[in-house]
Amino acid sequence: MAEAFQFELVSPERLLLSEKVTSVVLPGAEGEFGVGAGHSPFLSTMRPGVVKALSDNGETFEYFVRGGFADVSASGTTVLAEEAIPMSEINAEFLAQQIKNAEEDAADAKTDETRQKADLVVSQLREVEQAVAAA
Repeated sequence: MAEAFQFELVSPERLLLSEKVTSVVLPGAEGEFGVGAGHSPFLSTMRPGVVKALSDNGETFEYFVRGGFADVSASGTTVLAEEAIPMSEINAEFLAQQIKNAEEDAADAKTDETRQKADLVVSQLREVEQAVAAA
């Protein structure tokens, strides 16, 4: 059995999850990455996607996050999410609204850099939408 470590998922509103887990998969800015007990420390930005955590008793936790930061240390992992919602509450309408909001951000952008960042979020949200539709 894999060694457990502390995982916490925090949104601006509240602490959503604080559990001993054996693994976590996170949507990093450069792609998905997995974390296990004793992982080398690092800090990563996150893109919109799904955080998946497996508890030491076999329970799976899945949350949609719309960006944030992951702080990985040898003793545990903390995700500070811009927004986090249990996947059980995600549906096509929710994702369509998130995409619409991101498209409006892109249209309202005052600089090319801001527009490119907003376009990237739209693209990432479309990937999540496709993954949810396929599930």
